[in-house]
Amino acid sequence: MSRTDRYMLSQLVALFGFFSLVLVLVYWINRAVGLFDQLIGDGQSALVFLEFSLLTLPNVIRLVLPISAFAATVYVINRLTQDSELVVLQATGFSAFRLARPVAYFGLIVVGMMLMLMHVLVPASRSTLAARSAEISENITARFLNDGRFMHPADGVTLYIREIAVNGELHDIFLADDRGVSDRTTYTARRALLVRGDAGPKLLMFEGMAQTLTRADLRLAVTRFDDFTYDLGGLITARELDGRTLDEMSTRELLAPTEALLAEAGQSRAAFLYEGHSRIGQPFLALAAPLIGFASLLLGAFSRFGLWRQILFAVLLLIVMQLVNTAAGSAGLQNPRLWLLAYAAPLTGCLAGVGLLWLAQRPRRRRTGVAA
Repeated sequence: MSRTDRYMLSQLVALFGFFSLVLVLVYWINRAVGLFDQLIGDGQSALVFLEFSLLTLPNVIRLVLPISAFAATVYVINRLTQDSELVVLQATGFSAFRLARPVAYFGLIVVGMMLMLMHVLVPASRSTLAARSAEISENITARFLNDGRFMHPADGVTLYIREIAVNGELHDIFLADDRGVSDRTTYTARRALLVRGDAGPKLLMFEGMAQTLTRADLRLAVTRFDDFTYDLGGLITARELDGRTLDEMSTRELLAPTEALLAEAGQSRAAFLYEGHSRIGQPFLALAAPLIGFASLLLGAFSRFGLWRQILFAVLLLIVMQLVNTAAGSAGLQNPRLWLLAYAAPLTGCLAGVGLLWLAQRPRRRRTGVAA
């Protein structure tokens, strides 16, 4: 690699890191706000929130990298143009394709990162996130230990806890069980503890009473107790873990789906094939985006007012590439034979970048011919 290539590549990588950090923080904070309300509101600790936030990062980074690569390329090339460095390189005889070499190196580096994310990190994080979500949803302590609010752990059951002490003791309990056909029972207690039993969690209440109302004759029976154990295991319906989604499956499983995998995910063979090939094709959007940005700016001549028209043109091309990606996805998910459409957007973007590079050389050749 020449000194010129190393210089441009170092500039691209440095700005890429900056833009990636900013965009990841913006995306992450936006998602973390909703995640914080959901987890903390359900009684989870800050460590659980941090764990879930970290597990969402690979998918956020996957979405951000192509945008960061495009932004870094546009910024660096615009600055090199304003400082006349790019003009000097062009004056020494560097062609558009020669100048694009460090941009191509940079794009391939980002493609490598995207491939690692798409094939390894994102499926692993999604699978871990799904398992942890299922585990927390069945956590009886997190579901019940919420003071100052009425909770409904099951149909016909209402639970209220006025206060939870630091040592885990529950103060002033109200539990209404309306599931019986012939009667309705309401439990109140001054203190209670949530303990684990062999058959499931149990609520151990102290200094309270049970009021049973018979529906037939509306007779009320009151029983006072010093301690009473209420089985909470019956309130928790054991649910089977849902099947894995496409995001959680490996690329090998997506490219060669079996009937068992199709039934597990509840998706069509077309969806499997398109998702699998998307993991191969979509990372190359990170190569197409820098090429489009570089070639578009190369079309403009030196101007102290900047290359804003060329930048807007590059953004427009990115929008068109995304529209192609969306349309290809809609068609590819319908027919298993159209999995090749997963490569439509990256191929369109790369061809557009190469075409713009070829077009960027034509004006200079014409001017040379006229000058001769």
